[in-house]
Amino acid sequence: MIRLSVVIPTLNEAANIARCIRSVAGLANEILVVDSFSSDNTAEICRQLGVRFVQRPFAGYVEQKNWAAGQAAHDYVLALDGDEALSAELQRAIAQVKHDWRHDAYAVNRRSNYCGKWIRHGAWYPDRKVRLFDRRKARYGGINPHEQIIVDSGASCANLNGDLLHFAFDTISEHVNTVNRYSDIKAAEAHRRGQRGGWSHILLRPPAKFLRDYLLKLGFLDGFYGLVVCTMGAMTNFLKYVKLRQLAEQDPHRQRESRSR
Repeated sequence: MIRLSVVIPTLNEAANIARCIRSVAGLANEILVVDSFSSDNTAEICRQLGVRFVQRPFAGYVEQKNWAAGQAAHDYVLALDGDEALSAELQRAIAQVKHDWRHDAYAVNRRSNYCGKWIRHGAWYPDRKVRLFDRRKARYGGINPHEQIIVDSGASCANLNGDLLHFAFDTISEHVNTVNRYSDIKAAEAHRRGQRGGWSHILLRPPAKFLRDYLLKLGFLDGFYGLVVCTMGAMTNFLKYVKLRQLAEQDPHRQRESRSR
């Protein structure tokens, strides 16, 4: 049987972290929480539950999670966020894998709870993500704030039964704040890589995303909150591109190039 480290990066997850930890308590040989100096009582809850608790300044989503995985005592890692928990079916599936590890990584379906309602369609479900992996064969990559675990070329990956439960937002206002923050990060990352917010991106991509998520991916079946979620997804795209355009307009290097023409 493999020995499993559960690694949980956190920031102000007092409302969720106990549920997350308890959902893996019967599976983990180690539970490691890497906290970015929470201002709530996340630290107190974690210490009361007996996990290994360390603090480190936030260094970016990709960077923080790679560092956290590297601190685990075991090479086999289950990576969770503080606002997630394992369903009973997923607990059973991971228990079986612990006894019979056959692949280098395993993906799970993530099901999100939005304002008390489970979202089962659109871009939010099945939202498959690799979360159980041999850290010698996989690591975090992607573009902040949407990091992902990337499995090495030639490594094998399988899907697990059961859902990873994500307690996303309790209120629409909370979601609006996150959309604003994430679009800031996305725009900054795109600007750093030399992208610009063209009119075609601003005008075409947000409605295209809404139509895809709401109609093609059946987001309308989730009712009122399905409409809200799909609209917020399109809004994130819109804000990313208008903020990216603003960054390009404010870039001194670009302004010098414009004056030299």
